[in-house]
Amino acid sequence: MDVKIEPSWKEILNEEFKKPYFSTLTSFVREEYKKNRIFPEGKNIFNAFNLCPFNKVKVVIIGQDPYHGPGQAHGLCFSVRDGIDFPPSLRNIFKEINNDIGTPVPKSGDLTRWAVQGVLLLNATLTVRAHNAGSHQGKGWETFTDAAIRELSEKRENIVFLLWGAYAQRKGAIIDKTKHYVLESVHPSPLSASRGFFGNHHFSKANQFLQSNGIEPVNW
Repeated sequence: MDVKIEPSWKEILNEEFKKPYFSTLTSFVREEYKKNRIFPEGKNIFNAFNLCPFNKVKVVIIGQDPYHGPGQAHGLCFSVRDGIDFPPSLRNIFKEINNDIGTPVPKSGDLTRWAVQGVLLLNATLTVRAHNAGSHQGKGWETFTDAAIRELSEKRENIVFLLWGAYAQRKGAIIDKTKHYVLESVHPSPLSASRGFFGNHHFSKANQFLQSNGIEPVNW
């Protein structure tokens, strides 16, 4: 199967593309795009991978589902396009960055600027039906994104993994903590942010770790 994805990831994940589950997933997703309004646009499904080649990854942030409102999702977890109001979790992420390292809250919620610096903004599920959260869960995407995380864990070292909330923490259970730096806290959602997301200092801690290993820090 010829999957249009960044070349280094295409090589790394080549075996996944040959597996029956991926063929089933592809058929399901194609039909969904024909019959329903699906986010993100097809060209942006693998945006997180396309902007952040395998050997450039220095930080991984794990999300769950793409945003399911019009104009929001563009293939990067927590990120929205320019001109779109910040969803509550993204607003809280920017608030913590401001409190942690003093970076002013930006005007744009487009996190492409992080991705091109080596931040893999990976949703567990890469597509969703409009206004129907979780509608593409359990169809195979989670197996695929687990494989990506496993390959990073096994073949790279000194990556920072930011696991916010129970879902991300369960998904991150396969990460080798002897090779990588794993930071966990509650989710930045308004339901939980005040119970430990605010004040987690994940952004300064990530940069301190990267610098201590001779890796360029992220300009958050």
